[in-house]
Amino acid sequence: MAAGTQVGTHQSAVLALHYQNDVLHPHGKIRVGFHADSAQRQHVIAAAQALLSKARACAIPVVHVRIAYRPDYADLLTNAPIFRQVASLGAVCEGSWGAGFHADLAPLQDSPREFIVKHTRVNAFHDSPLEGILRILATRRLIVAGVATHSVVESTVRHAVDMGYEVVVNADACAAGSPGAHAASLENMRLIAEVCDGPASLWRLDAGAS
Repeated sequence: MAAGTQVGTHQSAVLALHYQNDVLHPHGKIRVGFHADSAQRQHVIAAAQALLSKARACAIPVVHVRIAYRPDYADLLTNAPIFRQVASLGAVCEGSWGAGFHADLAPLQDSPREFIVKHTRVNAFHDSPLEGILRILATRRLIVAGVATHSVVESTVRHAVDMGYEVVVNADACAAGSPGAHAASLENMRLIAEVCDGPASLWRLDAGAS
């Protein structure tokens, strides 16, 4: 799991963004991806499980990205409404159940091809070890999925494209608080990335396997 672990050269890597209890679980505190009683939740979890399973079968690295803060939120810069909301909700505190990964989508702790990245902003690359890990893996193509579509997913995709990565978005494994926000974000990303349903993005993993 360490950033310095050499696992070989891969064209592709999967970025699994914010599959955490406070974001994904019905008892979680953050609602940017789902309402508590959302019927879409199990569909997204199943799509994300399929993506992770396919990546593992193809020996493609998976980077699990989580957001978490100190319990006193001293490391939280509250310059935007979304960050102020995190603090007001008492969400994703380091060491809490809410900051942990959803049980159905947790990293394989003993796999040299799975990595965990913690960050504290919207974009998963900002002030995190993500870029360094992808360089070690010699990654050129990213298959991105997570919650919420219009937040961490779109922000990370835009940054990745500016860095020169080829990006595929697995739409089925993403969600936003409203269908409209989800659809609008996917439409925005079509200008810079390939937006696919689950089966199509899984095929990209076969194409990128080394």
